[in-house]
Amino acid sequence: MGMPTTLKGRYRPQYPDKYKGDPANIWFRSSWERDVMQWLDRRTDVIWWMSEERAIWYRNPVTKKNARYFPDFIVCYEKDGVRYEEVIEVKPARQVKGPPVNPKRRTKNWINEVKTYAVNLAKWKAAEGWCEDRGANFKILTEDNIPKWRKRK
Repeated sequence: MGMPTTLKGRYRPQYPDKYKGDPANIWFRSSWERDVMQWLDRRTDVIWWMSEERAIWYRNPVTKKNARYFPDFIVCYEKDGVRYEEVIEVKPARQVKGPPVNPKRRTKNWINEVKTYAVNLAKWKAAEGWCEDRGANFKILTEDNIPKWRKRK
């Protein structure tokens, strides 16, 4: 029995004028990303949104080189006449918590998880700085935040 396949596909927004970018070229890489796209598309307080359209530079701690990070979503909301932006990353909680610090065995899989976690932390730190410079918020959504995602694990 192999790994379950992840749902991937093209998203066609109901309100393409709200999408900042090419609304004919929106792709989701998981059912969770698709859920967020539907949620953003339908919300009346969302002025505009984009998915993986803008790059944020960060220093990759594994390769020791500068690299580009494309956040899952950048959103502009309006509440009580005030606009604010938010960068949203969608990840499984286990990837946000990171691998065990002292595993019984240091397998290749564990080493890869450590490297991935280190890269993700660097991306998120860069995103937080990018947001801070612009007065925006940074948020990571996991199944811990969205109850209906817990059932899909």
